[in-house]
Amino acid sequence: MSLIGRLTEPKRPLADRQKVFTDAMLKAMIIPLVTEQLLQMIVGLADTMMVSYAGEAVVAGVGLDTMIYTIFIYLFTAISAGGSVVVAQYIGSRNRENGNLAASQIFHLAGMVSLVCMALMLLWGSALLEVMYPTTESATMAACKTYMGIVALSFPANAVYNAGAAVYRTMGKTSVTMRVSLLANLVNVVGNAVGIFVLHAGAAGVAWPTTLSWYIAAGVMTALCFRKEQEVRVELPNMLRLDPAMSRRILGVAIPNSVENTLFQAAKVVLGILVATFGTSQIAANSTGQTFWSLAACMGTSMSTVFITVIGQCTGAGDMEAAEWYMRKLTRLSIVLAVLWNAAVMALTPLLLPLYDLSAETKRLILIIVAIHNLFSATVQPFAMPLSAGLRAAGDVKFTMWASIFCTVLCRTFLSFLLAKWLGLGVIGIALAMAMDWCIKAALDIMRFRSGKWKNRQVI
Repeated sequence: MSLIGRLTEPKRPLADRQKVFTDAMLKAMIIPLVTEQLLQMIVGLADTMMVSYAGEAVVAGVGLDTMIYTIFIYLFTAISAGGSVVVAQYIGSRNRENGNLAASQIFHLAGMVSLVCMALMLLWGSALLEVMYPTTESATMAACKTYMGIVALSFPANAVYNAGAAVYRTMGKTSVTMRVSLLANLVNVVGNAVGIFVLHAGAAGVAWPTTLSWYIAAGVMTALCFRKEQEVRVELPNMLRLDPAMSRRILGVAIPNSVENTLFQAAKVVLGILVATFGTSQIAANSTGQTFWSLAACMGTSMSTVFITVIGQCTGAGDMEAAEWYMRKLTRLSIVLAVLWNAAVMALTPLLLPLYDLSAETKRLILIIVAIHNLFSATVQPFAMPLSAGLRAAGDVKFTMWASIFCTVLCRTFLSFLLAKWLGLGVIGIALAMAMDWCIKAALDIMRFRSGKWKNRQVI
């Protein structure tokens, strides 16, 4: 039997006892998560559509800038994800006091880090853009600087929202984060329409609504996390102070995850610099294509959150039999959902492209790179992304970090230069290199799961 087959083959049900998470409970988590991710992707599509009417230079500029901006978003998300593993394990062990402390420390750490990042980008963001993209056309660079100067102000709000969302998701209350996301996205899309079509503000017309929507989401999410009747809650005294012991537990997961995510995005920035040498059409295709990629990948992102909640609580309870059983069950479910979802996105792409004010060559490139992405996102990414999140939730954070560094920083970067630059495939080579990266990562994650070594790691 193949390696993948041995991972996904049905195993005997859990022993004759009540399951930790019923199918109804899993469904109640997954549907809101997918809906939330879908809402965010729809807003992303709306953003790029509206910005396209400001010209390809603005599309290219915002796209290049987003690659840097996303490094910081991944950093804040990594802190929240690290905290969510700790909180989930405390929920599983029925330790509410430490669960509350861990939830409060996520807010503290995320807030402090985000303030430092905001200050750095406000002071040196423009200079950084000029160093990274020295050959970029002046109109594209102007859009980069405008967008970065505004969205840097949203860093604290983004970090705080992610902290609150992480707390709620570890409790399985994903419908709450879905509703908050819906509110924020409505503000964003209405603001975009006003900024682009009424005020004709170009990149700024997209940046300001994004910043405002994050602050609204952060305010609502923070207020909700103070509610006393929950399994875990945020406590103001513990949120305002640093608890060294609890922070070390959170950072023990967050730092490897942060290194993994930050280097992943840093590799994307390096590749963005490479793409910037291909010309405006290919830059715009890569930027717009990434919006479709994000839409296609939202199923994997949603299932990763489910893995963290489920496997984290099973591990915290010391029930590794349940953890392994749910790893297999959730992996099978991830594959089925990813195939269906990516097929739907691929069918939708040709219908959406006419809404973009882009050249025929740019649209042709978008179709090709989206097709490559979706094929592998459906068949390989469930092993490279959700399964990896499950290993991390069990405490196997160093393995997932080193595997990602090897696959993304080394393999993807090398293959991208080989295919895109040296073999002249351009952005198509970038997409192929990404698919190869996933294949290698999936193989490593499956072998790690089969070895059983992930069961011997401890977080709390």
